Amino acid sequence: MRPPAPDRDEPTGGVRALAEALGLAPASDALVEESRRAALAASAALWPAAAAVLLLAPLGLGALAGHGIVAALAWRSGPAALLALGCWAVAAHPRAAASPTHWRIATIAAGGSAIALLLALLTTTAATLPRALHPAAAVAGTAALIALALALQPLRAATVALVVTLALAAVALTGAAPYPAALALGTAAAVALAVVRATLVRQRALAGRRQRRDAERRDSRLVAEYEAHGAGWFWQSDRRGRLTYLSDKVARELRTLGIEPIGAALTDVFRVDSAWVETERTLSFHLSSRTSFTDYSVRPAAGGSGAERWWSISGRPARDELDRFQGFIGAGSDLTEQRRAEAEIKRLALFDALTGIANRQRMRLALEQTLAQAQAGGTHPTGLFLLDLDRFKAVNDTLGHQVGDELLKEVAQRLQRTIGDAGLVGRLGGDEFKVIVPNEGDRDRLGALAQRVIAALSLPYHIDRSTLSIGCSVGVAIAPADGAGQEELVRNADLALYAAKADGRGVHRFYREELLHGAQNRQRLEDDLRQALAAGEFRLAYQPVVSTADARIMGYEALVRWDHPQRGAVSPAEFIPVAEECGLIEAIGAWVLDTACAEAATWPDHVRVAVNVSPIQFANPRLPALVAGALAATGLAPHRLELEITEGVFLNEDASSEQMFRALKALGVRLALDDFGTGYSSLGYLRKAPFDKIKIDQSFVRGAIQPGNRNAAIIRAIVSLAETLGMETTAEGVEQQDEIVLIRGLGCSHIQGYVYGRPADAGTVRAQLDAAEGYAVPIGHKTSRAPRHRVLRSARLELAGERAEVRVRNISPAGAMVDGVDLPAAAIGYPVALELEDGLALTATIRWVDDEGRAGLQFDAAFDLEWLNQPVPRRAA
Repeated sequence: MRPPAPDRDEPTGGVRALAEALGLAPASDALVEESRRAALAASAALWPAAAAVLLLAPLGLGALAGHGIVAALAWRSGPAALLALGCWAVAAHPRAAASPTHWRIATIAAGGSAIALLLALLTTTAATLPRALHPAAAVAGTAALIALALALQPLRAATVALVVTLALAAVALTGAAPYPAALALGTAAAVALAVVRATLVRQRALAGRRQRRDAERRDSRLVAEYEAHGAGWFWQSDRRGRLTYLSDKVARELRTLGIEPIGAALTDVFRVDSAWVETERTLSFHLSSRTSFTDYSVRPAAGGSGAERWWSISGRPARDELDRFQGFIGAGSDLTEQRRAEAEIKRLALFDALTGIANRQRMRLALEQTLAQAQAGGTHPTGLFLLDLDRFKAVNDTLGHQVGDELLKEVAQRLQRTIGDAGLVGRLGGDEFKVIVPNEGDRDRLGALAQRVIAALSLPYHIDRSTLSIGCSVGVAIAPADGAGQEELVRNADLALYAAKADGRGVHRFYREELLHGAQNRQRLEDDLRQALAAGEFRLAYQPVVSTADARIMGYEALVRWDHPQRGAVSPAEFIPVAEECGLIEAIGAWVLDTACAEAATWPDHVRVAVNVSPIQFANPRLPALVAGALAATGLAPHRLELEITEGVFLNEDASSEQMFRALKALGVRLALDDFGTGYSSLGYLRKAPFDKIKIDQSFVRGAIQPGNRNAAIIRAIVSLAETLGMETTAEGVEQQDEIVLIRGLGCSHIQGYVYGRPADAGTVRAQLDAAEGYAVPIGHKTSRAPRHRVLRSARLELAGERAEVRVRNISPAGAMVDGVDLPAAAIGYPVALELEDGLALTATIRWVDDEGRAGLQFDAAFDLEWLNQPVPRRAA
């Protein structure tokens, strides 16, 4: 593609550049315009003298020649002088200054050419003068021409126009003779070329000046911007080290401190911050030795508020082109915010941001130092408390984290007041705190201090118009007995804290050797658990769920069992929490789900299988896919699978929980809320979650049949609520046959418990379903009995005035079983007296006897079993 042709009405780039250089085209920038104005001003200063010469020189010549020639000369010189005055006006008059400079230069060039033509015409008049006046005429003409040339010389275009005009006039006056014409034109061309070349050189010089000016302006703007808005600044000193320049913002700050920097010695304005390691030499050293320095931390030489200001300065010697020392130049930057940030970072690194007490890092360093000093000084014990707040999570969940944060602040204050000067208090994070008690190893004093801490932290808190009550558990370890190193001591204190929480919370516990053994056993259990699934050590046991209406088996709950090759049967209560903590519960849960669905697929179509889902499994977004995969692989109908979910899944209730419920229900499976009544806000869960069944915890079933027990009323309320919501109910933990009648009367739809058999393997389940057409047969005691206390105690039995030595085998508040006496069946119903050791006698009635020398007694009044645990001296009293 060809480039577009230039516009013919516009000069080409070279012609335009030459025209601009001669001043005949608009200026390209301010520097060229400034140069043109300067040239016009110089020309304007010469035009009055030129006008006078142009007028007076011909008139003086005319005066010498006589009156006859004066008029002719005046006729030629008068217009030339007037044109000279006009050029002066164009160059200097204020009104003309408003016109573009290139038009003014062109006008003056034209005027100068016209004056040159008039001077050429004057030569024809001067030729008529007498020969004696020819030298005078030559002098006058030369003077006029020189005056005109001097006036036009600042303007390159006017000078070229003058030379060309004179050459043409010479050709015209000589009659176009070859030699004179060639000489005139050649001379004019040479002069014109010289002028043009000088003009171009000047133009290039102007371009260089323009570049330097732009660079200087840019540098000045950048420096000004950097000084005004950046963190940096600049300074300069003379040969004596006195400041000659300082950025304004720093100078203002120093003046507010009473320091006038300009003219003062640099060392009188700034002093080196000796606390900073990189300032190894003083400023005076570098100023006197004339050596460079870099990043010296300095502060104002004056005190007061200036102590809170820091700068970093650098400097180097400045020398001129002859390598003569002129002083120092340098730069600086503000370090104040950096130093404050470093101080804040240091504070945050060692102090808790929320409570202001020591944080984990500082407590670690303090404990290391304390233990090191104790070891160096001999046997100086150190007590270590680890504290964990009880019921703090409930505050966060119910009242929000803002209230929780305020509570933690008050806890820290109380803890510091309670410990006082006895030790160092710190927060490890969350609701965990640590206390280091140096030089204290007495268990009684440490125990008393721990009890004071628990009592102080358990008092009510008043926050945001709410009264809060929490507790505290404390684990205590003592160095060096419980560990000479930090890690060992903290580990043992943590084990003691774990024991305190396991013992009901709100107590303190000291480290014991068996706690470590228990933790190690737990670790071994975790290691074995990781191999158990691959080794096939798990199996499923199924406990029947029976309809209360007709005792028909409606389903089974799948319960995982672990047969350890060395330990034997390991209780789920022991290994399930370990599996949840170490991340194995999902793999075990998936195996239980697949296995239960596969075995349930062989059962009758009306029999369901229930599988427990842990909160960790429920939080996994892949759970619906796992359930769908198990159903598809086994062919089990979705409505025959029941997922039992505990209230633990609601502790972190959010939108994902609702989404999980919808996804599971979309599969067609049933959902059951397990252990109902043992968690938090259960009624809220029923309102939100789409459960099909509520399983009433066995803690409500146990003892419900006893007179005066309120559990029956609670069960009736739960059943009524479930019926209103269209849900089934299952009572767990039913063990006695008379409890079946109670549960049926309270309206529960299903029963689960030992009364219909203990959990059995899959083969037993199939046999149970085949027998009695799938109906369950109750087993166990027909009536509920009060709990018995197994003892082996000597006693005396008195019957009809006769006494016999017997042994008490078991005892309950309602009666006892004795052996060692042969009683006839006729003795049933007779009153007796059972005299225990230490003189305690209980009146009773014989209720049964057998051929093995045993008899059952029913007490006339309830017996307090706590009496058996009292010390002997107290009972004797």
